[in-house]
Order: sequence, then structure tokens, then C-alpha cells
Amino acid sequence: MSTKKILVLAAAFAGASALLAGTATAGQCPADKMKQDATKPVTTAAKGVTDTVLGMIDLGAEPGKLDGRNLRLRKLVVQRNGIVPWHSHADRPAIIYITEGEITEYASNCAVPIVHKAGDVARETAEVSHWWKNTGRGPAVLLSADVQHDLHDHNM
Repeated sequence: MSTKKILVLAAAFAGASALLAGTATAGQCPADKMKQDATKPVTTAAKGVTDTVLGMIDLGAEPGKLDGRNLRLRKLVVQRNGIVPWHSHADRPAIIYITEGEITEYASNCAVPIVHKAGDVARETAEVSHWWKNTGRGPAVLLSADVQHDLHDHNM
């Protein structure tokens, strides 16, 4: 390979690296960017998102007897530039599987935005509060399995 081609490839790699430095990749927060209260709450309302419950199990009726809690599976479709508003998982752990598109998460415990792409899994535990924005080119489709406690909680 010629010296000129090597320099062009090096410059392209350096440019791509600089673009990615401000966001997390591979669907998780980089270890060196994790910190408490890194992202502050925002009041942006839900926009361009549908939330459909696909199934639910009353965990009080199951062997573990978790009264007042449901295991539910939901499908969220977030349109381009759509927003899932700020919410907490203090009492509602969840696992999100991104089936289609790309979406960016702004988490309370991460100093940089986290980009999630189709095939990524996001783990939402008690220490996470966050909001999401579809920064991709088309709709983002997410499957969310969570343990719901407050039956009147309509947070996404």
C-alpha cells in the first residue's frame, strides 16, 4: 500500500474516532464515562412514540408471590426524532431489545449519550433514570420486558 493511501486511511480513522468520542457505542456506557448524576432530568414530553402491551403476567399469582407486580412485554415504536420522556427505573427494572433502527439514550449514570442499534440490549436497573431520542433515519422498534409495580405508572 502506498504511503499516500496509508495517510488517507489514517486520517479517515482519526476523523471517525473524533466523531465517536462524544457518544458511547455498542449499546452501553463506557466504563470511564460512568458516574452518578451525569445527565440531569429533562422535561421534554413524549413525542412520536407508541407503547403497546403485548402480554402481561400477574406475578402475585406465580410461585414467587410478588404481589402487586406484573411482568409485562411491550413494543415501543419511536418515530424519527421521537422522544421517550425522562423516567426512573427505581422500582421497575427492565430489559430492552432494539429490533429495528437506532435510538440514543441519555442516562443519569453516563456522561455521554449511548447509541443503541438493532440487536443491542439495554439493561435498566434501579440506579438508572433516563430519556431516549430516535436519532436514526427511520423508526426505532424496541421490545421492553419490565416488572411493573405501579399499575397507574404510564411512564415508558
